Amino acid sequence: MLAKDKKDMGRLIVEFEIANNQDLTLALNGHLDPAKVRRKKISGVVDPGATRLVLPLAVAKELGLPVKNKKVKVRYADGRRGSRTEVDEVRLYLLGRDSIFTAIVEPKRETALIGAIVMEELDFLVDCGKQRLVPRDPDFVLSEIE
Repeated sequence: MLAKDKKDMGRLIVEFEIANNQDLTLALNGHLDPAKVRRKKISGVVDPGATRLVLPLAVAKELGLPVKNKKVKVRYADGRRGSRTEVDEVRLYLLGRDSIFTAIVEPKRETALIGAIVMEELDFLVDCGKQRLVPRDPDFVLSEIE
């Protein structure tokens, strides 16, 4: 996807896979047939200006992602505020890297939103010129620690 104007700079659409991490753990321990792990390939907007992972409600329900007890406060780019449900145990696979995340559930959303926390955890950068994600290091996830 090419940026149409300055507000779209750094935003692009990617295809990735998510799975219910509880199912994956059960399958790993022999308590669930690996073919029954709930997983889905979806598309999402990568937006380094956003903070978290956001999933459509339909996807969260389809994967049976565990709902956290407490709602989270959200602020939209246009300044609106609200509160949303949060789900846990989201295993996200993107360009050969993966990790487990929580996600905010957006009822009317049709695509996912991948924010800065996911980008940081998986150590990806947005190449705005070529409109693609690139790993900071192709062989390793770099973690900055002191």
